[in-house]
Amino acid sequence: MQIYSTLTRRKAVFTPIEPGRVRMYVCGMTVYDYCHLGHARVMVAFDVITRYLRHRGYKVTYVRNVTDIDDKILRRADENNESISSLTERMIAAMHEDEARLCVLPPDQEPRATRHIDDILAMIETLIAKGYAYAADNGDVYYRVRRFEGYGKLNNRDLDEMRSGARVEVDEHKEDPLDFVLWKAAKPGEASWPSPWGEGRPGWHIECSAMSKCCLGETFDIHGGGPDLTFPHHENEIAQSEAANGKPFVHTWMHAGAVRVNHEKMSKSLGNFFTIREVLEHHDPEVVRYLLVASHYRSAINYAPESLLEARKSLERFYNALDGLSLEGQSLDDGAMDDRFEARFAAAMDDDFNTPEALSVLFDLARELNRAKKEAPEQAPALAAELRRLGGILGLLQQEPAAFLKAGSSELPLTEDEIQAKIAERAAAKQARDFAAADAIRDELAALGIILKDAREGTTWVFEKPEG
Repeated sequence: MQIYSTLTRRKAVFTPIEPGRVRMYVCGMTVYDYCHLGHARVMVAFDVITRYLRHRGYKVTYVRNVTDIDDKILRRADENNESISSLTERMIAAMHEDEARLCVLPPDQEPRATRHIDDILAMIETLIAKGYAYAADNGDVYYRVRRFEGYGKLNNRDLDEMRSGARVEVDEHKEDPLDFVLWKAAKPGEASWPSPWGEGRPGWHIECSAMSKCCLGETFDIHGGGPDLTFPHHENEIAQSEAANGKPFVHTWMHAGAVRVNHEKMSKSLGNFFTIREVLEHHDPEVVRYLLVASHYRSAINYAPESLLEARKSLERFYNALDGLSLEGQSLDDGAMDDRFEARFAAAMDDDFNTPEALSVLFDLARELNRAKKEAPEQAPALAAELRRLGGILGLLQQEPAAFLKAGSSELPLTEDEIQAKIAERAAAKQARDFAAADAIRDELAALGIILKDAREGTTWVFEKPEG
């Protein structure tokens, strides 16, 4: 298996620190508002990575943190006239609802910053003792960026270039404008915790260094997050953790691609900012997940009506192939056929989790299934089970086919009861050998986009919106 690392800017064979075990930390959400599509991108990307690593036989410990104290949370709680805990608990619950609807498995551990204050304080004290941090006269504690050799290595940035572009604050308490805060002195009325430097709260960057160490140790296998976190957040994590622990922090750095809306950066100011729940009001969650999976995790995704339509059509191709087949207790006995699909799927995913190539294997499998349904029906159930099994590694194709296909019928010209009545009327016509009437009912429904499917078990239907 090869994985691309943001740090080395190349793919390399993945070798876990401990054979058979993978320890992975992913930066999670700051819970002051509902999760948006960018969060969904990260959730789904690392869910697929976790699922596949487990499929490969690794014992994975997946940690995704929650930032439940920062400036945005304080401001939002004040705006809402509610307590910080009330706001964060409400947003955490909403986040869990969103990820469940997107078929995202919960992480193994979900540490919260406010529950690791002692760990954060201990790391800051270590950094001060080693000369990497200092307490300023305003009660803040800062990290000495120039003290850490190699700062900027994750983002390939030069310190002097960063210094020339830094904005010097009017009220300067830092030794150097590049220094960043580890501990913030509390303002009157703010949430705070006692510390050797006075009442305050942790800076954002130190939270993840402390929580990852607590959950996974001083050095671990994979650290992931969104594309906007490489600088300064992850750069600062490296500086803090390696200075405090005296060891390499992370072996492989992984970052998901951005989400764009109609090819523009998603932004509230542009009016193209969507929360997950807003999107799921209008689209099947599996369609949204498919859109996120269909692009390589490092690639940018374009969210647009036509891209969701294409995602829906792709899933319909799979579910139409699966429709009408029993999937219980089936397996592929033909070794050659197993090699043809399982091995190709594994080769794609082993190449830096290449989900577009993996999906192309599933489309080939669906075509083989459709052929078997016509030419070798005895093979069809096992092929369908294999399609569903491999799809499940991507978190897809786990719904009942008929339920998914009917779920796309929000624009149905008839109610389901009316459709069933038409199906019964057609069955009666066929029973009476009035095939012209039966065909007329089929054609009438087809003109409305309601396609009937006859099988030994009975007649089912799917809705395909007519062109125009």
